[in-house]
Order: sequence, then structure tokens, then C-alpha cells
Amino acid sequence: MQERRVRAQGLSRKRFLAAAAGLGAAAVAGTAVVGSGAAARPAAAEPAAGARTGTGTGSGGAGVRYRSVCYTIGAGETPATEWSAARMRRDIRAIRDGLHANAVKVTGDGVRRLTATAEEAAERGLYVRAEPTLGDRPPREILDHLAEVGRHAEGLRRQGAGVELSVGCEFWLFVPGIVPGADVLERIENLQNGTFDPVEMQRKLDDFTARAAAVGRSVFGGGLSYAAAQDDEVDWNLFDIVGIDYYGYHERPAGYRRDLRAYLRFGKPLSLSEFGCCTYEGAPADGGMGWAKVDFDKNPPELTEPLVRSERTQAAYVTDVYDVAESMGLHSAHAFEFVTPGSWHWPGDPVHDLDTVSYALVKPVQDTPGDPESPWHWKPKEAYHALASRYTRAARRARP
Repeated sequence: MQERRVRAQGLSRKRFLAAAAGLGAAAVAGTAVVGSGAAARPAAAEPAAGARTGTGTGSGGAGVRYRSVCYTIGAGETPATEWSAARMRRDIRAIRDGLHANAVKVTGDGVRRLTATAEEAAERGLYVRAEPTLGDRPPREILDHLAEVGRHAEGLRRQGAGVELSVGCEFWLFVPGIVPGADVLERIENLQNGTFDPVEMQRKLDDFTARAAAVGRSVFGGGLSYAAAQDDEVDWNLFDIVGIDYYGYHERPAGYRRDLRAYLRFGKPLSLSEFGCCTYEGAPADGGMGWAKVDFDKNPPELTEPLVRSERTQAAYVTDVYDVAESMGLHSAHAFEFVTPGSWHWPGDPVHDLDTVSYALVKPVQDTPGDPESPWHWKPKEAYHALASRYTRAARRARP
């Protein structure tokens, strides 16, 4: 019931899990098994572009190879927020022509929605990171869902599209059975309370990660990756690209550089599979938990504390992190996220302005605030314009 209420008020499952990762990392810190027990698997027959050419490995000087944004899709919880092919096509065009990205991470669940979005992005000339994230389903269903999306991604790759496959995101929260709990909320509670066995959790996580990697290899011949939380222990021998959901905060760029340099020890291209913050003063320090300052028992939901909305704060954070990624020559940087339908921006009503605690680069505005069936549109935030400027300059430098 609580999870349905959270989702109905515009917090997608993907965003919820990304935020919750901070809780899990804190709970597991200092107790997780070091290293992975999963057996290493051979690299893909055709590694990722960064692995082939030597670029994107964090050597610096080359810039970020794939300048991207996360585009999360799902069924939608209300008539207004349900998935729309027409809206998706408009958004993909905006990502290419307005944000000036040369890549997009297509993530979420639903094979038809994922494949249609990946096809549209590829047809528009964008490099695609396909990342299916079906959650709270039996493990076999999650793997079957991955296989279907992977086969479609392979079809795009064979047609000449630039595409890589991520086998999923933070399995210890998405996949039942790794952490005790019937659903995501129960798993988070068990992580917070310490009512789990960290050694057993790591063993199960290693096992499922290896199974997912094997499924990915069986259907996809290109670069394979996975989106891990910052403190996850992953056997990166299973993958071609290291993927990290990054929500760290430091007052100086050297702190970000120090964090990210630690992932270069695997000798593989490094992707920021997510990075970003919410839209208020102090949000960078709150990292992945900024969204939680909402009382969803209220109708409509309202912020639980006074927050000073600040698009400038969000823009400064995403550009600071991106600039470090650029200076390190990383494989890719996927800003989280393009739009969060349902996290409505209510100008002049700060208590109900859910976009204040949103990571999105654009703000969704209803024609009739509070009406679940109201048409809506989005407007760019300062973070959108700031990243567009960075992406445009990088594209100019990359031209021969």
C-alpha cells in the first residue's frame, strides 16, 4: 500500500530505488564481503567502443565519450503520466537537439516501451545504453525481461546502431531474495535495522549478478555493463564497462576525482550510470535521499520542511560532476534524469512543489494543478541549460 501511494504521487520505481540506495550503502558499509565470489566470464566478442579504442578509461584528455541523460520509462500511474509514444518521441528529439546529448540511457520496465524508445533514439543517431529494470518480480521473470530487451538491442547493434546493454541496476534492492523483505520498502527497513546477513546477501548478489551477466552475453554481442551503487562489491570481470550510480558530494572537485579514480583500478571504461541532485539549497549534500522530504499521507503531498528552491544549486552540482568526468575522459556520463512525470512544479506554492525534490533536468507543469487528468508540459531548468552548454562545447571539440 505504501509503495503504491509513493508511486501514484509521481515517484517512479527507478527514482525510488536510486534514492534508497543511500540507505543500503550506509547499512552495509564496513560489513560487506570484499571481492566477489562469482567466477569470471570472458569478455564479449565485441567490447564497448571505449574498451576497443582505449578512450573512456579515465586516462584524461579525451573528454567524456558519451554525453547522456537517463530517460526513465514506465507504465505510468495516472491518465496524465501513462507512457505515450508521441511524448517519448518529442522528448528524444529534445535530448538530441536541445540538450545536445550524443547518447541516452533508456531505462525502466516494459519490453514494448523500452524497445520503442531505444529504436527512436537510435534512429535519431543517439548512442543507446539499454538498461531494463524490472523489479519486485520473480528472478526468472527479471532475467527473461532482460533477455527480451537484450535480443532487441542486439538487433539494433547488427543494424549498425551504437548500443550497449546494462543488465540492470542495484540488484540487492530490485531482486527479491537477496535482502529479506517482500517488497522494496521491507528490504530497506531490514537494511536500516541490520536484520540481514551481509555475507549471505553478498553471496546471493554475486550469484544473481553472474546469472544476469550470462543472460546478457547469451543474447547481446556488444559492450555489457551493470549499474551499481557506489559501495557495491561487484565482480567487474563479468562486464566490459564499469557502471556506478554516483551521488557523492564534495565541496571541491578533487573529492569527486578521488571518488571516481577508485573505479579505474579495474582497467575498464567507467560510466557514471547516474549522477545528479534535487532542486533546492543543500540538495547535493542530501545525495540520493533528497526526494524523501515529502509527506505522501497528505493529499496532495507536501514537503515536510521548508526548502529554498534553487535551480542554480542543481545546475552547479551536475556541471561540477560532469566537468570532473570530462577532465578524466570517462566512457559516459548519464545525468539523472530527463523528466519525472508526476513530480509537478507548482509555481508560487512551495509546500506542494514536488519538483523541488526532483532530480529531473526539466520541470513538469500541469495546465490544471492538482487534476490527475490534466494535460501537462515541461520547461527546462537551469541544469538543462547548463548541461546543454557543456555538451555543445564538448561536441565542438570532438569535431575533426
